[in-house]
Amino acid sequence: MRQPLSVIVPCKNESRNIGACIESFYAIADEIIIADSGSSDDTLEIAATYPKVRIIERDYRTSGDFKNWAIPQASHCWVLIVDADERITSDLANEIVGELTTGPKSDGYWIFRDNHFMGHSQRYGDARRDAVIRLFHRDRGRYEGPSDHGEINIATGLVGRLRNKMTHYSVWEYDQLLDKYRRYTTLQAQQWDDKGVDTSYFKLLVRPAFRFFREFILQGAILDGKVGLQTAWMAAFYSFSKQARLWERKHRIDQDQLDPPVTLEQRQRLIAEQKQRDSSDRIRRAG
Repeated sequence: MRQPLSVIVPCKNESRNIGACIESFYAIADEIIIADSGSSDDTLEIAATYPKVRIIERDYRTSGDFKNWAIPQASHCWVLIVDADERITSDLANEIVGELTTGPKSDGYWIFRDNHFMGHSQRYGDARRDAVIRLFHRDRGRYEGPSDHGEINIATGLVGRLRNKMTHYSVWEYDQLLDKYRRYTTLQAQQWDDKGVDTSYFKLLVRPAFRFFREFILQGAILDGKVGLQTAWMAAFYSFSKQARLWERKHRIDQDQLDPPVTLEQRQRLIAEQKQRDSSDRIRRAG
C-alpha cells in the first residue's frame, strides 16, 4: 500500500505558474498545501479550484524559514516540496509512487533538476549537477543555513537519490532574474554584516572572475552557446553583487553628509532674498 503524500508549494504572485505546477503532480498528491506569502494576483483563486488544495498564509522572511513553517502543517508523513516554477515529470511521479509503495529506504531524497534559462535547456555549467532534497519524511527534515538558499538537513542522515529529474523553469526574463538577485544579495550582505564580515579587493575582483571561469570553462557552459555565456556572466555578477552590497552597507557615505538637503526654511529664505533682489533691480531700472 502506498504511503500518502503531502505536496507543499511555496509561492507569491504565481498566477502564471500555479495551475501548470499543480497539474504536474496532482495525480500523486493526497494533499496539496499552497503556502502563500502575500499574493496580490489570481494565484490563490486559481489554486482554490483544485479540490485537494489547502491554503495557508504568512509573511516571507527567507526561503528556509518559510518552508520550515509550512512543513509541520502537512497532514501526511511524507512531503514533497515543489516551487511554482518547477514541474514534476510523469517519470519522476511514477518513481515517487514506487518509492512510497515499496517502502522508502531513506528519510530524504535528492532530486536533480532540468534547468531552463528563458526557455532554453541548460546542459552544462552549475545547472548540470543541480539537485535538491525535496522528497522527505516530514518529521526528519528541516531547512538549515542562514541564506535564502538553505538546504534540507535530514536528521537521520539517510538520504537517497531519485533517478528522474524535475523540470525547472528558473527564469523567463531578466527583470525576474534581477529581482531575485536583489533579494538574495541584500539578504546575504545583511547576514555577513551582522557577523562582522567585510569585503576586499580579492572578493570584489578575483572571486567573480573565477566564478565566470569555473562556470564557462571548467564546468562547460561554453557548450551551451549564448545561453551558457549569459548564465556564466550572471553567476559572476551575482558573486560580485553580494560583495558590492556588503561594501555598500559598511562603507557607503550617506548623501546627507556630503550634500545636505535644503530645508523648508532655507527655501523660503532663498525665495525671499530673490524677491528682494528682483525688487531692487526694478527700482534701479525705474530710477
